[in-house]
Amino acid sequence: MNDRAGIDQGQRRIWGVNANVFFLGVVSLLTDISSHMIFTLVPLFLSNVLGAGGTVVGLVGGLSEGADAIFRIFSGWFSDKIGRRKLLAVCGYSISTVAKPFLYLANVWSTVLVVRFADRVGKGVRTSSRDALIADSVSSDERGRGFGLHRAMDTTGAVLGLVIAAVICYLVQGTGAIEISQDTFRWLVLVGVIPAVLAVFVLQVFVRERKREQPPNSRSQGKFSLAGIKDGFDARFWVFLVIMMVFTLGNSSDFFVILRAQNLGAPLVHVVIMLVLWNVTEAAFSLPMGILSDKLGRRRVIILGWFIYALVYLAFAVSSSLWQLWLLFACYGIYYGIVEGVARAFIADLVTAEKRGTAYGLYHGVVGISLLLASLLAGWLWDSIGPAAPFYLGAGLAFTAMLGILVFIKE
Repeated sequence: MNDRAGIDQGQRRIWGVNANVFFLGVVSLLTDISSHMIFTLVPLFLSNVLGAGGTVVGLVGGLSEGADAIFRIFSGWFSDKIGRRKLLAVCGYSISTVAKPFLYLANVWSTVLVVRFADRVGKGVRTSSRDALIADSVSSDERGRGFGLHRAMDTTGAVLGLVIAAVICYLVQGTGAIEISQDTFRWLVLVGVIPAVLAVFVLQVFVRERKREQPPNSRSQGKFSLAGIKDGFDARFWVFLVIMMVFTLGNSSDFFVILRAQNLGAPLVHVVIMLVLWNVTEAAFSLPMGILSDKLGRRRVIILGWFIYALVYLAFAVSSSLWQLWLLFACYGIYYGIVEGVARAFIADLVTAEKRGTAYGLYHGVVGISLLLASLLAGWLWDSIGPAAPFYLGAGLAFTAMLGILVFIKE
């Protein structure tokens, strides 16, 4: 559905997109600088400093995503109900910002779990509303471009955060260290809080929420319930959610990709630079793939991304040398650049404007709950069978999801 008529054509544009999209991109850029400095190396902190095993790493990575999922469902529906998406976005970013400094005090894995849980609650509160804000700010024929640019800026923040993290690791521990130290992690937390505070400021000051026409009964809806929010979506939306669930059950927390690199002998600074490479390739592909999806269709682009993911996960299972890891991290970023923004644009294609918040809540909720289960399963497979096992599972389910979207969804 082309909803160009609903977009304020008089609002200024920056880098070829609505100003809201640009400033929401700046918010995500600053937030990702912070989050990637603080949370990316959490699996190594858990394993190297706190002595946690794969099951605990899976629990921390997965349970926090489960909390994220529940709040995304509710906040998306609530943003549709009250017609105020920015309010929820500000609240969510603020919760995460307040939680992060407490990691400085962490000396047991349960503290990490609580802080990570609070951070993901904040992300759950903000994400569906933010995505709906982006969708509200662009017309359907520019939706891929809008989400692609946002994703590219988000990932650029990840690159900058990881570069800063690599510098801190080098200054504190040098180039030869395999394991992270507590002093290094504390420095990451201290410096990483600064851009998180700036992100909340930019969101509050520069993002403007466009007034939307509310359906006559939208503000008088009943209480929140899963049964009550299921109406108003066509079959393709529900089928896509089921296919996403299948894919995500094999797509465990990226904590395991980081652990796999260390498992294969990569030094700490090398692991961080590999993560930089991953995010550079993701940023490079996000905008072009979003534009391509506007022209060729979202489904084809998503299938391409899942195919690359399946090959990368299969390669993570069988790889045995350092040079292979560099290539795999780059290709993993290509997968993210292809799929992340395009999948969110596809959700907006499948639903009406007044249901977007709810739709994004359901989408992120299904992904988050599936990721919780996937991470717990991956942790068990890692400890019980071996580090390659979670990656074999992920590759198999990705191929299954590709077949599902080919057969059951038509654009």
